[in-house]
Amino acid sequence: MGLLHLSRELTMDGFEPALERLLARIEELGAITDTPGSLTRTFLSPANLQAARQVTAWMEAAGLKTEHAAGGTIRGILPGKDPSLPPLLLGSHLDTVIDAGKYDGALGVLIALAALEAAGPLDFPVHVLGFSDEEGVRFHATYLGSRACVGQLTDEMLAIRDANGISLGEALEREGWHEGASSFSYENSSSKGYVEVHIEQGRVLDELKEAVCGVSAICGQSRLSIKLLGQADHAGTTPMPLRYDALTGAAECILEAESLAVYNEGLVATVGKLDVKPGASNAIPGEVKFTLDFRHPDDAKRERLLANLLERFGVITKRRKLQLSWDLVQSNAAVPCSEALTGSLLDALEKHVRARFTIPSGAGHDAVMMSTVMPVAMLFVRCRAGLSHHPEEYAGPRDIAVALRVLVDFLQSVR
Repeated sequence: MGLLHLSRELTMDGFEPALERLLARIEELGAITDTPGSLTRTFLSPANLQAARQVTAWMEAAGLKTEHAAGGTIRGILPGKDPSLPPLLLGSHLDTVIDAGKYDGALGVLIALAALEAAGPLDFPVHVLGFSDEEGVRFHATYLGSRACVGQLTDEMLAIRDANGISLGEALEREGWHEGASSFSYENSSSKGYVEVHIEQGRVLDELKEAVCGVSAICGQSRLSIKLLGQADHAGTTPMPLRYDALTGAAECILEAESLAVYNEGLVATVGKLDVKPGASNAIPGEVKFTLDFRHPDDAKRERLLANLLERFGVITKRRKLQLSWDLVQSNAAVPCSEALTGSLLDALEKHVRARFTIPSGAGHDAVMMSTVMPVAMLFVRCRAGLSHHPEEYAGPRDIAVALRVLVDFLQSVR
């Protein structure tokens, strides 16, 4: 089915050309990269700034007043019939992971612009934001764009350094988009709220064969570095009962984490990295370090389950005569989405899909930072096979059309 036919099934008036432009812009933006042959745009890279300039040009063509920060975040403002009213914020991020797909982040910015093109006059102002960094590839610190927009780029944050030893503050000074730059940020109660459209990055919608759904909360997250210390020894001469094998102990702990997550709904637990010493095929591992990523939409449950898991790790290591230690590397609280904004999104959603429902987001989003000063809501769009952070990441035109219609209906319902 052609895109023109597809859009006629779902649209009237200005919706059809807005959808066509949205789909074309996704492709055009997806070709802006620092690495020919794959898609990569990192904080303040040439492609990152080129993408920001391109989206700014599209905003201006749509009649929005634009501005940009030195850090590369862009903002387009549609004043509405009454510019004195608190604005509604829409948006997402323009940076990518390395060798990325073209929908993560970019869809949320471009669909916001398309929705304004299709919605017609609105009573209130709308701000469309394209954040310069959410993924945290360069500085290994996420949400740099949205942090700046809520006044949370602290001196401590400005001191963090990239792999080349350049601090965030130095990068902003030397590499920032200074020409014509302005400073903009949001404070408590200064807006109606922030709404972000994003691919799901999971398989729930794909399994349910639904185009879109609401988001109930962004999961809280704990990241730990865990160390098991045993005794390195000769693999051929040490009898099995006399071994203090740190790797087999770690394996049992990892399976314990998996089992806990399987039997507790909403919990996901992942060990993504192992460091084994001495790391020789003929040596019993004497030391193992592994990471633990632990997420749940309810902070109290996350903390209780994590305490239970660490207690179980202690039982395992004591039985195996291993030493156990851990460091909490990162802890982010869960972010509940606004019931009022989410309810309005779901009211718009149920006109176009079979089921009205929400799911929690296991991934972090710019909505995490924006929630510190305003209510937030999110709309998830089906991602084929749940594949994301990958060149084959894909959201179909039909699903994007449904999401655009939902966002337009939502905008027209906001008071």
